[in-house]
Amino acid sequence: MLAAGSAVNCNVLVLNRHYLAIRVINVRRAFSLLCRRLAEVIHIEDGEYLSYDFQSWCDLSELRRAFDPNGHDWIKTVRFDIAVPRIIRLSIFDRLPKQDVKFNRRNIFARDGNRCQYCGKKFPTTELSLDHVIPRSRGGGSTWENIVCCCLKCNIRKGGRTPNEAHMKLQTIPKKPHRNPIISVKLNDGRYASWKQFLDQAYWTVELK
Repeated sequence: MLAAGSAVNCNVLVLNRHYLAIRVINVRRAFSLLCRRLAEVIHIEDGEYLSYDFQSWCDLSELRRAFDPNGHDWIKTVRFDIAVPRIIRLSIFDRLPKQDVKFNRRNIFARDGNRCQYCGKKFPTTELSLDHVIPRSRGGGSTWENIVCCCLKCNIRKGGRTPNEAHMKLQTIPKKPHRNPIISVKLNDGRYASWKQFLDQAYWTVELK
């Protein structure tokens, strides 16, 4: 049984049989797949891809717990501690799901890194709004290319004008992300650095569950 704690909140990248990224799942789901022998752990060490079934990963965890305890997040069970895997590979699944980045407030905030795209300052989401670069009154649509994060002060300053008319400059040109921007946020966490080489090869959108 998995113990409660911060490690349970970690995420695991799922690869299909051909080592292509397909989604991100929580730790509980990952261990369920491993225990049922539907997946194996992929661990990258010194540039090599090493694979482990559930039992061999438990054995490796025992060694890691003794010699490299700070190199992993740990799940405590009744009998032993087990390292949280960062990547697992499905044994038989080889298809890629047809997915798209959802156009919603959460993903826009993630794409822009919670930064106002006019003044460049970072704010909590409660202090941000969404601005139509070309105002709706001018025919501007609600699209990835026309909506940006904007702080309340800049929103008031810009009003119903275009950035040029308000003498304001966009920090970056808004565009649709190639992959789920939430994943990009995760990559800023060093624990998920091993995901990057798989996601950089992706031309699909990895789904966050």
